[in-house]
Amino acid sequence: MRWRARQRWAEHDSYLRVVRRRRGRAVVGPDTEIVIEGFPRSANTFAVFAFQMAQPRPVPIAHHLHSPAQVTAAARRGLPVLLLIRSPRDAVVSSVMWWPYVTPADALGAYARFYEAVRPVRDALVIGRFAEVTADLGLLTDRLNARYGTAFGRFAHTADNVERCYRLIDERSGEPDAAAAINAYMSGLIGAAELDRLRPASVRTTPPLGLRVARPSPERAAHRDGVVDAYLAPHLDAARARAERVYRDFVGD
Repeated sequence: MRWRARQRWAEHDSYLRVVRRRRGRAVVGPDTEIVIEGFPRSANTFAVFAFQMAQPRPVPIAHHLHSPAQVTAAARRGLPVLLLIRSPRDAVVSSVMWWPYVTPADALGAYARFYEAVRPVRDALVIGRFAEVTADLGLLTDRLNARYGTAFGRFAHTADNVERCYRLIDERSGEPDAAAAINAYMSGLIGAAELDRLRPASVRTTPPLGLRVARPSPERAAHRDGVVDAYLAPHLDAARARAERVYRDFVGD
């Protein structure tokens, strides 16, 4: 399966060299100022938008490769890294709902390997739990600034700011005409004013939600129970235990 093969390849430095041709600044490089990475479905998109929105200038961010190699490469360079992590149950269930061709067994194995691969550099990272990212990213920014001696802007978790993040998430998921500009904004290639100029006026309304949008949606909630049952199947007991052990390694009990 291509998804499974990609997840395994993403553990190796060769993955970064190849994907750089397509993803450019989203891959850690000489001008990267911070890496924001995590297993898929762990608030990656919200974290990048919220962080970028809080900066007084565009900040080059390496993000969204879902690659342990990206995290370890940044740690070797001494770069600030915000490592995102969500409970294995929630991350795996959300991944299976996002990619229907991915099985709970595939996602559980990929989850465990991702965090096992970055565990050797654990002490060089700031860990951002899902609940922290989605409730008060500013506190995590305080930890980044204290850990790395940086002066990154602090996201104000107001209703208006959160709604702006969700609007951009929706547009990135559902509006191809806006996606290129939004991705450039996420990576720090353009600022907010340039993003607003480039976004077509016709897409500045929230598109319909569905299973494939990187924020909560009623459609996903309705689909969740059956996926949870598959995740809890007895034949996955050992895989769940492995994923839960590595989760505790990063967040404690």
